[in-house]
Parts: sequence; structure tokens; C-alpha cells
Amino acid sequence: MTQKKAYHHGDLRQALLQTALDMIEETGLEGLSLRKIAARVGVSHAAPEHHFPSLRHLMNAMAGEGFVIFTRSITDERRSSSSDPAEQIRAASRGYLNYARAHPALFRLMFNAGLLDWSDDDLREKAGKAYDQLREICAPAADFRGLKTEAERASLEQLVWSQIHGQAHLMIDQKLPDPDGGECPPVCQPLDIAGLLFHR
Repeated sequence: MTQKKAYHHGDLRQALLQTALDMIEETGLEGLSLRKIAARVGVSHAAPEHHFPSLRHLMNAMAGEGFVIFTRSITDERRSSSSDPAEQIRAASRGYLNYARAHPALFRLMFNAGLLDWSDDDLREKAGKAYDQLREICAPAADFRGLKTEAERASLEQLVWSQIHGQAHLMIDQKLPDPDGGECPPVCQPLDIAGLLFHR
């Protein structure tokens, strides 16, 4: 009955994807399998193959959905913040950390090159939209620092990304205090990369 209902409404793919997204935060990647996901959805173990021929196909879809939510988290923070370029970098950082905090296991999957198929156009497009946010917040800083070439501007983007991404990983791995989880001692305060970039 459950299987027929899922097919009838045409939402089996979404049901499988959402269940996988829930399960990865509960059990981590190690506990994820198509058979376990199918069992929780209430369909036969072969049913997922119609939408996801392998676990890797499903993980690609999960990462793609993750990038959509990730980009929204960043854009929401930017829209609710001042248009000042330094504040835009800080706002994007907050959106980045908010997402990592809310979806730590999915966050790890999204940046795991070995588990995903990056020849997938849909995944590349969704990840590219997230990178566009980085490019946008870095452009004023690149102009301020007098960076003209594509290589120089890309280096600045990588610097900002490395700082934010590193902080996110240290936070979810509990190696660095969560900035919203209590007062951090000065030695553990995250670097204000925005302040440095716009300082003469």
C-alpha cells in the first residue's frame, strides 16, 4: 500500500531523497544504504533503482539539494544585512556557518570529492551557484586591494573560502567554539577576514 501510494503521487524520488537527507544526519554516511532508505520509506529494496541506480547517484542528488539550501542560507543572511562590502562578507560567513551547524553530515558530503560524481551537470550547476556567492562578496575586496587579474581575484576567493570553510569544519568537529553557542575565549575567536581585507 505504501509503495503504491508513493508511485501514485509521483513522489517516490522525493520521498527517498528526503529520507536519505534525514538519515545522514542521524547515522552519518556510514549508516546510509539504499536498502535501509527503502525500508524506511516502506518500499521494496529494488524500488530505489528506478530513480537512483546506485548509492552514488543518490548522494549526488543529496549534495545537489544541500547546495540549494546552502546557497539560500547565505543569500538570506546577505539580504538581511547591510550592503557594506565588509558586512556582506560577514553575513555570508554567518549563512555558511548556520548551514554547517544545521546540516553537519550533509555539509561534509557536499565537499567530499571521492564520494560524488562531479561530471554530473546538475550537481555542478548547483555548486556553481553557491560559488557565485563567494565571487560576489569577494569582488569589492579585490577591487579595494587593487587585484586585477583573474588569477589574483581567484586567489582572494580561495583565501576567503578557506577561512570560512575551515572555521565551519572546526566548529562542527568541536575543535573551535560555536560563535553562537556561547562566549569564545579570545584565542578561539574566528579571524575577521572582512576587516583585514578592507584595512589599509
